[in-house]
Amino acid sequence: MKAASAYTTYRASGLPWVPQLPEGWLVLRNGRLFGHRVEMGFPDLPILEVSLRTGVRVRDMENLKRKQVMSQKEKYKRAAKGDIAYNMMRMWQGAVGPAPVDGLVSPAYVVVKPYDEANSSYYSHLFRTAAYMQEVNKFSRGIVADRNRLYWESFKQMPSLAPPRPEQDQIVAYLRAQDAHIARFIQAKRDLIKLLTEQKLRIIDHAVTRGLDATFTLKPSGTEWLGEVPEHWEVQRLKNVANVVLGKMLTMEAKAGDGDFKSYMRSTNVQWIKPDVRDVKEMWVAKAEMAQLRVRKGDLLVSEGGEVGRACMWNDELPECYIQNSVHRVAAKPMMLPEFLFHQFFAYGKRGRFNAIVNRVSIAHLTREKLVTVPFTVPPIEEQKLICRWISDECQPLDDAITRTEDEIKLIREYRDRLIADVVTGQVDVRGWQPGPDDLVDDVVLAALGDVQEDVTEEEDGDGKD
Repeated sequence: MKAASAYTTYRASGLPWVPQLPEGWLVLRNGRLFGHRVEMGFPDLPILEVSLRTGVRVRDMENLKRKQVMSQKEKYKRAAKGDIAYNMMRMWQGAVGPAPVDGLVSPAYVVVKPYDEANSSYYSHLFRTAAYMQEVNKFSRGIVADRNRLYWESFKQMPSLAPPRPEQDQIVAYLRAQDAHIARFIQAKRDLIKLLTEQKLRIIDHAVTRGLDATFTLKPSGTEWLGEVPEHWEVQRLKNVANVVLGKMLTMEAKAGDGDFKSYMRSTNVQWIKPDVRDVKEMWVAKAEMAQLRVRKGDLLVSEGGEVGRACMWNDELPECYIQNSVHRVAAKPMMLPEFLFHQFFAYGKRGRFNAIVNRVSIAHLTREKLVTVPFTVPPIEEQKLICRWISDECQPLDDAITRTEDEIKLIREYRDRLIADVVTGQVDVRGWQPGPDDLVDDVVLAALGDVQEDVTEEEDGDGKD
């Protein structure tokens, strides 16, 4: 395949976010490309959801990992196959995509149907470029910036690029083939991370349950999956070695009485090793609740839902933050080092031990009542320190390898974003591209483009008005 190059002739577009367009490309308002679909009353259609990374997909009803709002399905909107659905409040982050089948989306979404001159997959790629998402902000409106909504009336006024339909189709085919290559690369890197993590897990699991001295006499722990532990160790329920507080449902609105808007942590911010504070929101916290909901150095944050038991540690470098009702704050008592407790959470979580005790109705919840009964090993404090130092030394090479591999995934994602932006805005000409034998596309393979952690936008992120 010959290397893609620029078009031979360009013209001024009149758009600041893409100044030059290939000859033959138009600029049209979205209302010329899409119509508005508002159809309800189809309760038998499958439920669709919008992912920030991969667009619209059919919801997996067998493996729910987050809170699902399933009431009043008669108010859900029908999206026909090929329609574009977007989250009014999160389109600026990429919460948009074509419906893969006829299905239902939450009232918090807008559904638009493409006219004949619009390939919905091409426009989904365009709408998810950084430049276009900045334009979304300009056309969105609301009382505060992070609650802005892109209503249909504003969306239809937005200008978009309009290549000839055959070029749109060619661009979609080209990007789909490139996505297949990128997805295989990402999956191979994830497989490597899985192997490295398993090695790390074996090191940690043995150290926190058997110790470092193979000559220790062992005794039954009293828990089948924990097995035998060194005779001089204690086994205590979590409530005896740590104070556990489950966060509360917080509100965007100021309430009467003392309080303030504070940054808060959700379960999606709780990632193994360290929290992800890139997308921290602010909520109203009553003064009377600040002390118990505030996170302090050495506290563990533990996910109550999703990947139950996923944990991370807080440190001085992180900003002041509070917890809401999907996160437990676990503060170790003097008999337990926070680092040692975290290593046990890592071992338990990766081995699926929290999954065996969660409360399940439609989804998993690791309630405080369940969490505080989990048994943990308690060696003498000096031995905990020794074990933590040993784990750090043994796992450092593995952690470094995992970080390098994650960085490679990040780089290939950045390359993909640049490639998409260049192709859909006409900076790269792919009209001469033809698929080769290595350009086979499999939807199963493309699934690797999604994030490992949940990236689905919440249905309640909107008010249903459009």
